[in-house]
Amino acid sequence: MAEQRRSGGDGAPASERVLVVFPGYHRAWAAWIAQCLESHGHQATLQRWDPPRETALEDSLADLLLASGPVLLVLDDWFFELGPRPPGEWNDALRGFVAANADRFAAVNLTNRSLLPATAVLEPASLWGLSEEAAEERLMRRLGLERRRVPRPVAHRARYPENRCEIWGEIPRRNPRFTGRDDLLTGLHQQLADADRGAAVCTLLGMSGIGKTQLAAEYAHRFSTDYDVVWWVNSDDRNIQRDRLGELAVELGLRVGNEPGERIRAVREALRRGEPYGRWLLIFDGWDDTDGVDTLLPQGAGHVLVTSRNRGWGEHTDILEIPAFLRAESTAYLLRRAPHISAVEADEVAAEFGDVALPLVQAASWLGESRMEVPEYLRMVRERRLSTVDEPATGEGFPRSSMTSWSILLNRLRGAQPQTIDILGLCTSFAPGRIPLGLIRAYPHADLPEQLRWMSSDLTAWTRALDTLVNYSVLTRETRGPVGVEMGPHQESVHMHRLVHDIVSKLTSEDSRVVHRQAVRTLLAQADPGNPLDSRNWPRYAELLPHLEPSGALSSAQPRVQETVLNCLRYCYRSGEYKGGLDLARRIRDHWSRIMDPLAQPMLDLTTQESNILRASGRFRDAYELDRAVHQRLGDAEAPSELAELSTKGAMAASLRHLGRYDDAHELQTEVLDGYGRLLGPDEGPALIARHNHGVGLRLLGRYQEAYELDLDTLARRDNVLRARHISTLNSGGAVAHDLRLLGRYRDALARQETVVRLSLQVLGARHPQTLSARGQLVMCRRREGGHTQDLGPEMASLLDQFAQVHGREHYRTLAFTTNYGNYLREHGDLAQARELIDRAEAGYRALLGPAHPVATGMLSNTGLVMQAAGERAEALSMFEASFAGLTATLGADHPWVLGCALNAASARNLGDRITDAVELSRETLRRARHTLGHEHPLTLSCQVALAADLRAAREHEEAGKLEEDGMLGLTRTLGAQHPHTISARQRTRPYWDFEPYLG
Repeated sequence: MAEQRRSGGDGAPASERVLVVFPGYHRAWAAWIAQCLESHGHQATLQRWDPPRETALEDSLADLLLASGPVLLVLDDWFFELGPRPPGEWNDALRGFVAANADRFAAVNLTNRSLLPATAVLEPASLWGLSEEAAEERLMRRLGLERRRVPRPVAHRARYPENRCEIWGEIPRRNPRFTGRDDLLTGLHQQLADADRGAAVCTLLGMSGIGKTQLAAEYAHRFSTDYDVVWWVNSDDRNIQRDRLGELAVELGLRVGNEPGERIRAVREALRRGEPYGRWLLIFDGWDDTDGVDTLLPQGAGHVLVTSRNRGWGEHTDILEIPAFLRAESTAYLLRRAPHISAVEADEVAAEFGDVALPLVQAASWLGESRMEVPEYLRMVRERRLSTVDEPATGEGFPRSSMTSWSILLNRLRGAQPQTIDILGLCTSFAPGRIPLGLIRAYPHADLPEQLRWMSSDLTAWTRALDTLVNYSVLTRETRGPVGVEMGPHQESVHMHRLVHDIVSKLTSEDSRVVHRQAVRTLLAQADPGNPLDSRNWPRYAELLPHLEPSGALSSAQPRVQETVLNCLRYCYRSGEYKGGLDLARRIRDHWSRIMDPLAQPMLDLTTQESNILRASGRFRDAYELDRAVHQRLGDAEAPSELAELSTKGAMAASLRHLGRYDDAHELQTEVLDGYGRLLGPDEGPALIARHNHGVGLRLLGRYQEAYELDLDTLARRDNVLRARHISTLNSGGAVAHDLRLLGRYRDALARQETVVRLSLQVLGARHPQTLSARGQLVMCRRREGGHTQDLGPEMASLLDQFAQVHGREHYRTLAFTTNYGNYLREHGDLAQARELIDRAEAGYRALLGPAHPVATGMLSNTGLVMQAAGERAEALSMFEASFAGLTATLGADHPWVLGCALNAASARNLGDRITDAVELSRETLRRARHTLGHEHPLTLSCQVALAADLRAAREHEEAGKLEEDGMLGLTRTLGAQHPHTISARQRTRPYWDFEPYLG
């Protein structure tokens, strides 16, 4: 076969048909070989080959010769365990049948390890370690085929298997002993390839230990040449999942901050667009909770795999149920790992463990390492002589024999290498999944219990013990850090399957568990960065959080551990993980209520953080009741802490503001501000927070000038104490800009808000909740300032989508921007979409706050404006009057919101021919506006122009003309001659007032 092929009749080299025979795990090589052959004008047929053991090897090889043309075998050392068969059988077949048909067989070798001696008859061409060009040249030479490029269109060029894809993200190492599943993998590959764009998502579903993770990892390796990006996301814990998915932003070269939500959104958008890579594969391993599907699953031209035990994924993705091994697959695996056993014995072991992958792996490891005979092994398993513990309550039908199998393994390790038992016990004091075991090497060994100090001081023993556990398939090694960067031992992580964790926990003594949990609690506390406000520390907190409960940290009485627990809760609040934060707060309270007084400082700190998260989630009533209960306890205490009382009152005031009880909140907040100033001084952190919140309350009361003066002073103090780029200083800068806008000083507000947004983008990132709110305020500044000629609609639409992605569509911040965008669309003539948005926001606020809340009542005025623009005058009048009456009853007649509703109601009365009523209301509204806002405020001047219109309708032209002329001069002085409000007044367009919902 080494001679060059003869030419065809026209002198051109003849086309050859080659049968490429490969084991399933070398599909990528087979595809590349076929591509090489076809690029030179030849034909290739691919045949995955795994001859059944019960068929004679000569017969299986003879079947290959039924094809015309040469047969090319794709070899490595594992190829000869196909079946699997003893080496002697292969050597006999190679020396006999293959040697007799040597002109039909050829081979390539993909490994540098030695092959069977008789393989020499195949004269395999080694492709190991070659460049693509050299490998192609050697392949063609071995087949005796000329290299002649034949240009032909190729829809998708197969990547040379030695060239890894551009981004390869923490995919588990390929299991060289992976067995079978070829049909599953091939079908999965075809299913993803045939799916519509954006719908190539499949969930691998099955019980623990069935092999879902191994299948996903093998898919990634086997089909890696199809992708430019392959990224693995451990999804046992939501925070680690979000952190890991967000890390892809860095690898994709996206310019984003450290906030996980911002990174995730940037990653999803880049994958959706296919920029910079259109061929990608994401694998979410162990994602059992379907919450967050809509915000985490990417769409686009790439593929997504999920592994899960949760059948609820059927509502979101295609499902591929992973069955137990076929019996042939089970026995093949056992025979490869334990070649001393017979096929009949392998069948008996497979039946004992129900063909489930994980216990088969453990059985094969044990039999292969110990060389124990199968009858003895099965007798020990069935008699359960080595363990009296019960099977873990997994509820998943796991074979009862697994517990005894594990007992055998652990007893052997305990005798041969006791350090492995220490590591295993330590791992069970972490949560299953990713375990940052390297933490134990990052801190002084003196902090560890004496019997565990060897882990920190003896690197050789540490490495040897881990190697043993990995070899027995108990743990899987992982690393944290940039792709391709070698990490040190202190950064090492391991992965422990949930089922392994459950079983080993059952087999660990209580005394050992106490020692191990204490050690892990100490490690977690030492690893606490100590500042959850800094987003750069959030990945570390995401890593620590899942291990709090398994380590016993939630029930620890050690102050340092309790502070770590609270910092993890603060991280949840600051990073926007509200759902996870509320669940953590509940669990902390369950534990702490058993070991400490309700008024102990950690419990008070817990209440503060839980209350913050409740309010951020929109659960204002729950937050208020939580704080009120603590306040009552403090009132009943013999010697309550005054600072604790002030903190609780401040939290109650915040909830009252959100609940619409502005006067009560103001009274309480004033008391808090005075108390902090007296006890701590005006520039301490709690006092500055109280000053800021006092400004929020003044703003809600409509006392805009007072709010501005206070916020300006708070900004100066924070700038001096915290500096300009601190998150709290930026918040105060936004408050000042908000005040300026409400005072009608639109140009000043715009100039200040532009600075706030610029710094927020630099410090927090574009989609941090505070930055997003600042960007929303900037759009409103531009709209009110009136000098921006560009259409703000696309920017507002984009911002609304981002609000919905960050907070959800029903969140109060999203509802606020929905309202503002709806008002903008109504003003610019898109009544259909405006009505849809305003209706959605009104219904959302009514459901969230109740119909009597000032914000829910004020929304009726926006609904009325849409109706009025659509010509529904009677319905609009009803809405305006309801809003005006409701807000007057709750806020008083002089509140700016009431004055704006009155302006709209007077307009509707005029249009309804109730001229006298319109004049009366407009006159009273102007009087109150001058008293509350001053003569030059834009709302006051709008009321003046509106009164002039009503007086003209009542035929009182002289007074109308004087008021109109004076109002026009005021608008020109205040806003400028070309401002839209001034131009509208000049054209005698009736002024109106948009209600901007604001909860504080």
